[in-house]
Amino acid sequence: MALIDCGSGVRLERGVECRLSDGDLLVSDHYYPPGSGPWPTLLMRQPYGRDIASTVVYAHPAWFARHGYHVAIQDVRGRGASGGEFYPFRNEARDGAETIAWLRNHSACNGRIGMYGFSYQGATQLLAAAEQPEGLLCIAPHMTAADLYYGWFYHHGALRLSSALGWGIQMLREDARRKGLRAASDRLEAAWSNIRAQAAYVPYAQHPSVADPALHGYVRDWFSHREPDDYWRELDISTRIDRIHVPALHIAGWFDTYLEGSIAGYLALRRGAGSEFFRTHQYLVVGPWVHIPWGDRAGDADFGKTANLDVDVILLNWFNHWLKESGEFHGEPRIRYFALGANEWRIAAEWPQEAAFALYLHSEGKANSRKGDGQLTTRAPENDEPRDVFVYDPEVPVMPPGGPQALSGPFDQSELELGNNLLVYTSPPALRDAEIFGQPRIRFFASTSAAHADFTAKIVRVTASGRAEFVCIGVARSSWLFRHRSYAADEVHEWEFTLEPCAFVLGRGECLRLEIASSAFPLYDRNPSTPTPPQLTDNWNWARSTQQIWHTASHGSALYLPIAGASPW
Repeated sequence: MALIDCGSGVRLERGVECRLSDGDLLVSDHYYPPGSGPWPTLLMRQPYGRDIASTVVYAHPAWFARHGYHVAIQDVRGRGASGGEFYPFRNEARDGAETIAWLRNHSACNGRIGMYGFSYQGATQLLAAAEQPEGLLCIAPHMTAADLYYGWFYHHGALRLSSALGWGIQMLREDARRKGLRAASDRLEAAWSNIRAQAAYVPYAQHPSVADPALHGYVRDWFSHREPDDYWRELDISTRIDRIHVPALHIAGWFDTYLEGSIAGYLALRRGAGSEFFRTHQYLVVGPWVHIPWGDRAGDADFGKTANLDVDVILLNWFNHWLKESGEFHGEPRIRYFALGANEWRIAAEWPQEAAFALYLHSEGKANSRKGDGQLTTRAPENDEPRDVFVYDPEVPVMPPGGPQALSGPFDQSELELGNNLLVYTSPPALRDAEIFGQPRIRFFASTSAAHADFTAKIVRVTASGRAEFVCIGVARSSWLFRHRSYAADEVHEWEFTLEPCAFVLGRGECLRLEIASSAFPLYDRNPSTPTPPQLTDNWNWARSTQQIWHTASHGSALYLPIAGASPW
């Protein structure tokens, strides 16, 4: 096949075939640097069309080729021009390892291979690396998860509905086209054109695009496997973390859907990779970014030009270091993160330890909305304060931080905080600047009138102007949190769970705010308050529930923050 001139001496060969051991062909595009090889090779394996090559966030492969790399962008099994049947994640370990073995014998490859990519392309790296293919010397998994149940699809038992359903519809679109199913394709295209509205369909497991028997059932599988069972264990790289013997450069975003999965993957490799050398050479960069794009804006916030980190240059330095032995990544900090509020990059030698600084919940029994009397203080309750009560109605759920479309970013929560169906607790103004960096957790005592319940906890930074800026959120479902012990209606239970990680500076004069609700729909699927599985419920199965939060001398409810140094209050 004739090579295509990409300028600056870079040449492109399209449609290169790799035959797998089972006979299926995987197809890739290859970019060759100027001059004669062989060269070190960069591999990206993705399901979205190899010509796109994740250029929504990275430089075009031709840019990396101009810097001396043979770059191979491959369609995974069942996508693009590659043969076989696509089932997300299931075949990527073996297919990735066999592709790397094939690349080592390619005339353009000098036997030294690195992988890069974000989201699904990040998972393909981790799965392949656990197979220990010879020649794979480093990886760069970005905005992904090693444990797909906890880090990608479910958060403490609640399905990440808007992202799981939206991504599922996106994947099924190509399946329909490949099978020649025009009617199914038209339905999926119609759903995709208004993707943010699809989560409102109930029961969501019976969404016409998902329930079509002519299409693959992997989306239905995600919805029906609500516990970390054998289905998820088959795909769980975190149980094979000791088999990964490569350095890794992890990138995450504070407002990315897979934030917790990204950081958990970094920590798993930092603690459990195959040797001390590989545990040492795990690096993490966390920016103020959503899933796409990465830069100085997210939601309605402007973080300043310093947020426009040149990820391509960092990647080039990373690969030069490991594949060309340049040494240019030597001395880089293990963790580089963007501190919101201060809007500046900071470094850390290690991820912070468990959050320990307690802010206790107080009220006179009317913490409903930000107009109420909910307070956060460093003082534990000394007497039996009145309980805070709100009603959860799955037909009118509390919306997530980004409103009814579950958009990502540090959106102002002031309007959402006006509803009486959530509780709001606010600290006094900070007396000095304080940095919160790590993973907050919450521990509170609650009773619910239904035996099936959710609670969400959201941290908000209230600026001097009154803007209530979203920072992070967490959720827990009673069926998950109490799966090893009983949960009953109208009994007091201790709820304790983590929120998603964060890094922000609470400035002098600013307040910290905690919101507690029983939904953040459609970010998470809603709990019907009945035994019916959430994916099968509609308004015929929903029930309201009355929730009570206790803050007494014997039931001290508190938010725990990872604050270094003295109290800002």
